[in-house]
Amino acid sequence: MPTAYLPLLVLQALAVGFTALILAVSFLLGPRRPESHRMVPYESGIRPVQDARRRFPVKFTLVAMLFIVFDVEAVFFYPWAVTYRQLKLFGLIEMLIFVAILLVGYVYIWKRGALEWE
Repeated sequence: MPTAYLPLLVLQALAVGFTALILAVSFLLGPRRPESHRMVPYESGIRPVQDARRRFPVKFTLVAMLFIVFDVEAVFFYPWAVTYRQLKLFGLIEMLIFVAILLVGYVYIWKRGALEWE
């Protein structure tokens, strides 16, 4: 039985050995010229004008998360619509409860000002 795992051990040893070889060759033959212009972050063709660790408003993130939450409700509407005839009145009541809960959440975040972009 242990001999059945021998090909896997050989493959693992080859993978680890090849990875170590590639890293060693890269370290030994790679350039070692730390220059100031190479250490500057460069993103999307724009040179940074301020520190990347500055604080920024999280309003966009909040609105994006709210969009995901209220967009997921559409995923629940599709299977309900497909099986509506089998569910009958029970399915309608359950979906009305679901929509009521979402409506309460929507009104809550609206009253709290989470959707305002000021």
